Amino acid sequence: MSGLGGLNKTPGGIVISVVQSQLLDVATPADLKQAVEHVCSLVRRTKRAYPATDFVVFPEYCCHGLSMRTDPAIMCSLDGPEVKSFKDVCREEKVWGCFSIMEKNDLSLSSPWNSGITINDKGELINYYRKMHPWIPVEPWYPGNQGVSTFTGPGGVKMSLIICHDGMFPEMAREAAYQGAEVLLRTAGYTPPIRQSWELTNRTNAFTNLMYTVSVALAGTDGTFKSMGAAMAVNPEGDVLMSGNDCPDEIFACELQVEEVRRRRRHWGVENNLYQFGHRGYVAVMGGASDCPYTYMRDLMTGKWQTAEDAQVEVKDGRSCGWEVPKQAFENEFKS
Repeated sequence: MSGLGGLNKTPGGIVISVVQSQLLDVATPADLKQAVEHVCSLVRRTKRAYPATDFVVFPEYCCHGLSMRTDPAIMCSLDGPEVKSFKDVCREEKVWGCFSIMEKNDLSLSSPWNSGITINDKGELINYYRKMHPWIPVEPWYPGNQGVSTFTGPGGVKMSLIICHDGMFPEMAREAAYQGAEVLLRTAGYTPPIRQSWELTNRTNAFTNLMYTVSVALAGTDGTFKSMGAAMAVNPEGDVLMSGNDCPDEIFACELQVEEVRRRRRHWGVENNLYQFGHRGYVAVMGGASDCPYTYMRDLMTGKWQTAEDAQVEVKDGRSCGWEVPKQAFENEFKS
């Protein structure tokens, strides 16, 4: 059940609204300012259309469009005017918000971060996430170096944010769930060719981790690119509760009952996948096996990742999309 499309909220539930915001062409600081104002106007529109909304979520690239411009003049910072505007509107409308910014990077000025921020209904920054898996070879963003984060959202619900291509890696959703996330937010700028993979992974991430997934992409066209919209909410059994369309600035809402996650994780035997992943064969051995039988995990830990096809992979940098071969090495802030 979706609470009649988010129009109703019952005890124990939270209402999340997702906005398929218009794909914009942002080239100048004036364009960026106008884009931020547009996003803020949609926060206000959401609260008028769906007063029960606890949390409003915007797509990746909601303020920067899909041009992949890295001009420092249109990059944002956490203490800049764009984030301040988001804080102000969340406080004014008494609603949580999730927003996307392309962010200045002190480590590498030529390679900004693709960042997602969560602001509470008091206008406070609650969560900050750097996209772990830029959509290569297209995207020029520096890969996230702080790991997957979780935060406590409205109603005491444990949440996590991942961005676009992140969701194609099952390890991302599993890491969020392992840290306790009951709702996985996924924001994107994806275009229509990805529509089928989008639904498949959103549903799979939900079921294999017994969590809700709530996802939204940009919509409309900037004259060159076209985004797909495709807002979606999926329950812990992989059923689609809410499905969007391709209309720009369309708002979709859904009520989530997080107890549906908690009771499955606590009481299920069959297909309690999150628990059982680390307790293999507990019928036969006490407590189940909690070893690490996965070669790829061990190789990642020791910096020895190499697939069977590594030597045959042809695209290993961004030159096919017009980017120069990078000269800087990766700097990791994540502490294991």
